[in-house]
Amino acid sequence: MSDDKKKETPEEARIRQAQAGEADASALAQPGAESDIAEPEPFTELGNLHAEVASLKDKLLRTLADMENLRRRTDKEIADAKTYGVANFAREMLPLADNLRRAVDSVPAPAREGLEQSILTLIEGVELTERDFVSRLARFGVKKIEAQGQRFDPNQHEALFEIPDESVPNGTVAQVVEPGYLIGERVLRPAKVGIARGGPKA
Repeated sequence: MSDDKKKETPEEARIRQAQAGEADASALAQPGAESDIAEPEPFTELGNLHAEVASLKDKLLRTLADMENLRRRTDKEIADAKTYGVANFAREMLPLADNLRRAVDSVPAPAREGLEQSILTLIEGVELTERDFVSRLARFGVKKIEAQGQRFDPNQHEALFEIPDESVPNGTVAQVVEPGYLIGERVLRPAKVGIARGGPKA
């Protein structure tokens, strides 16, 4: 060091450090000074929380609606399974009902006069069996379509032929060849019919 520069005494060093500390403190106190940690604005944070609550509420309501729809669909599927679960089996049993009815119809009431009692008993037994069988089908929701004399309905009837008949309205079922059946509200088997033509329009 040159001789004209004075050495700093310990007291002068303390004063210089104190002055530097005051300058730093005054710089931090300035309005433009910012801290290193960015704190969120309270109103912004509150708005974000409200938006998140609304989003979660919307998701909850949608989930509840989906669950309700699923419950209704499941209930309907269970009800349909109970009603229509035997449809294939019932359809296979319909020829038995047809054959029992044919057996009864093969011996009309006038032809039964003069028959032996044992044959009459057999015919009555077949009639009872047919009635019992049809009533058992009815317990499972299977019922016969009453087609005779009704207006032709392509949803329930299958037209096999036309019968010229001017005494009834056109399109009326004039003859039932094979009875149809419903299970619940669905057609298990359409009725095979002949329909009248030539009469007045219905």
